[in-house]
Amino acid sequence: MGSLIIRKAEYDDWPQMLHIYNDEVVNGLSNLDVHPKKMDAWEDYCRRFNRDNHPMLVAESADGHIAGYASLGRYREKEAYASTVELSVYVAREDRKQGVATLLLEELQKEAREGPQTHLVISIITSVNRASIELHRKFGFLYSGRSHEVGQKFGHYLDIDYYELTV
Repeated sequence: MGSLIIRKAEYDDWPQMLHIYNDEVVNGLSNLDVHPKKMDAWEDYCRRFNRDNHPMLVAESADGHIAGYASLGRYREKEAYASTVELSVYVAREDRKQGVATLLLEELQKEAREGPQTHLVISIITSVNRASIELHRKFGFLYSGRSHEVGQKFGHYLDIDYYELTV
């Protein structure tokens, strides 16, 4: 794949990011959406990032291909949760198992630690997503619980696991 640049997501990246996201919606179990997002809803979602303690980063190759993206988003709407963020990481199917998620997480973790606004990073991971669970453990995230059969996709009930990291 070559070297990647990790940088803040920009408007021109959003279509490639949406493609990565929707591919997982349609083909994977790491996301519990069941219908692909449309561009207008995706734009509304992306506009929430790259302010306060909510960065959204992309991994871009020299030819402009977005191999993956990651974000620290708002955990809950109540203001008391402002110092807690929820981590999301998505990698294009063809770029998986090449270290893209690791590069994204390294940079996000650095941003979370450097910013005075973030205290806790939470990841909510489908229990069948072993690759994501191992990635989070590698970065020091601790397992903090499971909700059983909270989602249904492709005819299966799925559990979700909670992982957290104090920064």
